[in-house]
Amino acid sequence: MAAGIDDMAIYIPRLFVDSADFAVARGVDPAKLKQGLGISKMAIVDTNQDPACLAANACLKLMQKNNVSPSEIGRLYVATESALDESKALNSYVIGMLEQVYGPDSFEHCGGIECKFACVSGSYALYDNSNWIRAGEAEGKSAIVVVSDIAKYDMGSTGEYTQGAGAVAMLLNDKPRLLQFDAKVTSTSIKNEYDFYRPFGKETPIVHGQYSNLLYLIQVKKAFEAYKKKALGTGIIKINEGETILDHIDYLCMHLPYSNMGKKALSYLLRREWRGLPRWKRTIEQTGMEEPVPKDPRGTIESILADEEYMTKDHEFTKLFTKTKEYRQFYEDKLASSLIASTMIGNLYTASLYLGFRSCLEFEFQKGIDLAGKRIGFGSYGSGSSAMVFSGTVQPDYKEIVSNMNLEVEIGERKKLSLEEYEEIHENKRSPDQSLLDAKKEFVLVSIEDTPESRGERKYVFCD
Repeated sequence: MAAGIDDMAIYIPRLFVDSADFAVARGVDPAKLKQGLGISKMAIVDTNQDPACLAANACLKLMQKNNVSPSEIGRLYVATESALDESKALNSYVIGMLEQVYGPDSFEHCGGIECKFACVSGSYALYDNSNWIRAGEAEGKSAIVVVSDIAKYDMGSTGEYTQGAGAVAMLLNDKPRLLQFDAKVTSTSIKNEYDFYRPFGKETPIVHGQYSNLLYLIQVKKAFEAYKKKALGTGIIKINEGETILDHIDYLCMHLPYSNMGKKALSYLLRREWRGLPRWKRTIEQTGMEEPVPKDPRGTIESILADEEYMTKDHEFTKLFTKTKEYRQFYEDKLASSLIASTMIGNLYTASLYLGFRSCLEFEFQKGIDLAGKRIGFGSYGSGSSAMVFSGTVQPDYKEIVSNMNLEVEIGERKKLSLEEYEEIHENKRSPDQSLLDAKKEFVLVSIEDTPESRGERKYVFCD
């Protein structure tokens, strides 16, 4: 039985920080953020918004645009690394909000959980629900998977440059109009790591940036190797001599903690896929430099990072490699469109991969390209750490969905924050009733009860 994404909806907070203003305030060259990281604007939640609000608003938009009733939904999963409670799942908050619109107990039949594995958890949620559909357990019902997060880092840290917020809701069924997942090829890699984590009671994560970036590349590569074996074994992809499997994947969507990380991931994969192929000799000639080799043949993360000479040369080689004709063509054809939304919104953790997918569809369609039958590959990563690689093909009816996509219209009119306003929000100096924007047809957080009887209970309302 087929399974895939029938439609999707986004909800992005309308407050943002301009990267140029932010850079000046932090004493950083604005070019470092715009060109170096690929950041133009960072979406920031208002004082009356949290991850549950973002998820519920994306869900409501998805259901309303498709005229879907609660009785047609069999599962509602929420994936996040911005959990509000150590026991109560985020999807229960979402269901509580949706029942304000659809009526009491309208979702009581709907199963679901909150999924957690850093940024990769949304991919696990999609995989689980796709298999629920394939197994015939759905019995004609659809599933909704929502990825919702607020990427927040300590003020003054390097991670502060890569913040963002938002949610993406996806409708899954057995007759998807948008994307049908390829069966029996999804592959994973997992390892116990401490590259990025957030201990109990801490609002912001502990990040080992360089280590985490390299671990991301290695883990995705391992999952990709397993994906290749499955894709070739099932026969969905066939390659000829001198080719790589990436030649047969029309578009790539990668996890994007910041936009330019997608470029780094592509470079890492291509360098390892092209070695030994005729094109590699041509590429090396264009760089004018031999590809560096680490001193330690084991190639562990620790040994690579400790090899300063190799790291310097590898950085230089990567810059030259990404300027070659072969890389630029591959990048423009298969990746560039998926990065556009990230530059406008920032890091969405679990939602970043699927915002990239949404971005790819919209901006490739605007080029006049017929997307039907195109295969899209996904490289998902979550710190801690796990990677998942999978693929799917765009369906014949995709135009029903993609022709109406307009990122700027869907976000709505945005308000640029002053640095003072941003810092007040960041440091929780404003209460929910001190929001900067008026709510319009959306769920908002009204209060967080702090009495002995109901400590931490959250109250939400729908503002029509």
